[in-house]
Amino acid sequence: MARQRIQSMTEGSPTRLLVFFALPLMLGNVFQQLYTVVDTAVVGQVVGVGALASLGAADSPNWGVLGMIQGLTQGFSILMAQRFGARDYEKLSKTVGGSVTLSVIFALFLAAASQLWTVPLLRLLNTPEDVLPGAVLYLRIVYGGIPAIMAYNLLAAILRALGDAKTPLYAIVVAALMNVGLDLLFVMGFGWGIAGAAIATVISQVASAVYCFVNVRNIQAVRFGREDLRPDRRLTFSLLRLGFPTALQNAIIAVGSMVVQSVINGFGMLFLAGFTATNKLYGVLEIAATSYGFAVTSYVGQNLGAGFIGRIKKGMRSAVVVAMATAAVIGAAMLLFGRLILGLFISGDPAEVEATMEIAFHYLSIMAVCLPILYLLYIYRSGLMGLGDTVVPMISGAAEMVVRIGVVILLPLLFGREAVYYAEVGAWTAAALILACAYYLRIKKVSLRAEPEVVRNR
Repeated sequence: MARQRIQSMTEGSPTRLLVFFALPLMLGNVFQQLYTVVDTAVVGQVVGVGALASLGAADSPNWGVLGMIQGLTQGFSILMAQRFGARDYEKLSKTVGGSVTLSVIFALFLAAASQLWTVPLLRLLNTPEDVLPGAVLYLRIVYGGIPAIMAYNLLAAILRALGDAKTPLYAIVVAALMNVGLDLLFVMGFGWGIAGAAIATVISQVASAVYCFVNVRNIQAVRFGREDLRPDRRLTFSLLRLGFPTALQNAIIAVGSMVVQSVINGFGMLFLAGFTATNKLYGVLEIAATSYGFAVTSYVGQNLGAGFIGRIKKGMRSAVVVAMATAAVIGAAMLLFGRLILGLFISGDPAEVEATMEIAFHYLSIMAVCLPILYLLYIYRSGLMGLGDTVVPMISGAAEMVVRIGVVILLPLLFGREAVYYAEVGAWTAAALILACAYYLRIKKVSLRAEPEVVRNR
């Protein structure tokens, strides 16, 4: 049960802890990518390139909401990890209770607001008229599942903060398998098209949330009552100080992605379809990066709560080495097998398929070669968050947005649409430089404030 899976990260080999914590998260992320990959593959193969373009047009708005939810709950988990590391279980329970209350409020707000902004936002993004109806339909259904998305992400954040990476994995495996079956049933069997893919995704998200909830209830360290659901002013401020900047950071990044989306939409359906096919692999490219990021946040947070600054430094060095090696392997795999994988998403007229494939693989190749930059970004951003700094990551998100927009708007004037392929890489580079510098400055300050004996490696 869940109470047997929680783990302190304040003892043992940092490399081993980080890798074995990240591995279940990687597997979970692989299955989570099945949500979008299966949706895209089934819709693209069964309904056609036009429907694939509709999913692509919905991608940025959908990611924007998901990013805010993930950022908010990850911010909340920082305080949970610190209090678990300090073995302060009473405050841990209050932190969890307060996080639940704030998450419910934000989920209800986002569920209502997202329905209002769907059509205006898609029009603002220059979505082609032949693509718009399908994108609107997909988003309205998926946005209806926002409470389930919030529930899963909060419950998974609680589990990860306490060192349990396996339960979220099992939840996602169950949900992903359900999503595959329902996709085949609703899209291929019932002929519901884009709507069927969206409904399958929402039902699967509900299943993952329920699974995590059952397991969180069995954690002895987390026992909160009704009084804990009413957070005091200080706790509310602490949670929002950590969660809001992280949510805003993802929202800012999403704005930059939406601007890129609007430019891509103007290049026509084939270019949009090619970018969509590669963007569906974006999640595959960063699977290990996000997993290492969650591991680093929990590791640094727990060790900061325990006062083991030396272990933080040692763990961060290990994380950088492991992340670089992983990025190199994934990048090489994409260069070797990328065309085969992209072929899962593209069907239709042979001429259209060939043109779409060239666009998709060119974009994929550029991202694969530059993948180590993205992995460094995640490691240093997560290290800062574990140290309780969510403001600099937010600033780095703003830098991503500025560079992404600058590249996609200005460079095509000089180099044509080829420049659009480099918007992501430019954004990664700017953010990674800011985060790396900020981490080393921050850890130096933390070390100077700490007692000499806890600065040393434990």
